[in-house]
Amino acid sequence: MLNPVDPGPAVVACSTCRRPGQDPAGPRDGARLIAVLERVQASDPAYAGIAVQAMPCLFACSEGCTVHLRAPGKIGYVLGRFEPDEDAARAILDYAVHHAASEEGRVPFSDWPQGVKGHFIVRVPPAGYIAQ
Repeated sequence: MLNPVDPGPAVVACSTCRRPGQDPAGPRDGARLIAVLERVQASDPAYAGIAVQAMPCLFACSEGCTVHLRAPGKIGYVLGRFEPDEDAARAILDYAVHHAASEEGRVPFSDWPQGVKGHFIVRVPPAGYIAQ
């Protein structure tokens, strides 16, 4: 079932992610990351234009704490292997701000926050386009 959400720039985070070794009786790491993303997003006006949206299972289970960065008409990215902590949330949101401000979704490497380097899994072309 599809649920409509604001189509603007967003971090769509997997709410059901579990990293290897996580206590199955405890809260899921994906849900913990979403809570931190929401807290960090609400604490800084620089992130006001980036929505934090939760979605059960992005099908990247082996990558744990996975997010999809997207914005209308831009290349999207799936990133994973994050700790559910404030450093990761801030890096994800910082990258999302650069992504939203970019023309096509390409952010120069020099603008990547250190916390997202090594976390990219795939890039996703916007509907009706492919990337060169």
